[in-house]
Amino acid sequence: MTFRCKICEQLGQENLDFNLTSKSGRIDIHFDDNLVVLEGLASESIDLIYIDPPFNTKRKRTKIQLATTHCQEGQGDRVGFKGKTYQSVKIGTKTYRDQFSDYLGFLHPRLVQAHRLLAQSGSLFLHLDYREVHYIKVMLDEIFSRECFKNEIIWAYDYGGRSKSKWSAKHDNILWYVKNPDCYTFHFEEMERIPYMAPGLVGKEKAERGKCPTDCWWHTIVPTTGSEKTGYPTQKPLGIINRIVHVHSNPNDTLLDFFAGSGTLGVSAYHHNRNCILIDDNLEAVEIMARRLAAASPRFHNCPQHISNSRGDSSHFTSISPKNGL
Repeated sequence: MTFRCKICEQLGQENLDFNLTSKSGRIDIHFDDNLVVLEGLASESIDLIYIDPPFNTKRKRTKIQLATTHCQEGQGDRVGFKGKTYQSVKIGTKTYRDQFSDYLGFLHPRLVQAHRLLAQSGSLFLHLDYREVHYIKVMLDEIFSRECFKNEIIWAYDYGGRSKSKWSAKHDNILWYVKNPDCYTFHFEEMERIPYMAPGLVGKEKAERGKCPTDCWWHTIVPTTGSEKTGYPTQKPLGIINRIVHVHSNPNDTLLDFFAGSGTLGVSAYHHNRNCILIDDNLEAVEIMARRLAAASPRFHNCPQHISNSRGDSSHFTSISPKNGL
């Protein structure tokens, strides 16, 4: 069932076709201060916003890139499948500072712009962690109103070290707000079903069909050795973004991520016939997006010439293609 209202029907959205085979969406990449770009976009021109701003951890975030090569037994520093040994070689380091003296003051004008830009049926998904989510929720209640808050989604994963002084934090928080609580895009039938934890208790038919996800999403991080990995420190898994895009937008909609990072929203939009605007002021992020989205022939705005003139070099990771969908 798809959520509907009289306003949506008046907008002509009552007969949506989710089997469109037209060309993939248009991608725009901006290298600029996101607030400057946001202020130049037309009001109510965006159908879905997903942002993953810095979490304000107050420390430098570092991602070390490694390449592994097979070596003779006993000579490597890693052991893999069937006991084979591998040697790790450091090929690069990516860093950024995740610290703001006034985090709320930094985000507030950008979230005000997000509210202005959303169409009447649009949604905002704001990806945070436990450090700031409670402060930002109060701010969003003021900007959007409490009636426009729909869910706090918990993305739970099980990866990395364990704390010995507290319960280990293994989840992120995603806040979902709508522009209009009486008219928003929510395609229930587009949810991919997930397995029952105890299929023997529900019967064969229900077990085969699976169950609908709740507001707790179990999903692995981006695999450390998989083709999806770009090496960008804060890259989020495509599976999480695809779920949001499937359920909360329509073909030909315009999506926006103004903390775009590695461009995962653009990848999902491109393969699901959505248009997407990606904004980041980190040159490294823009370079990764240019390579990763090369097949989409993105339009570049305010980007250095070596990016604007490039058709993309995907030699460092798997770029998007109809076959791999990354």
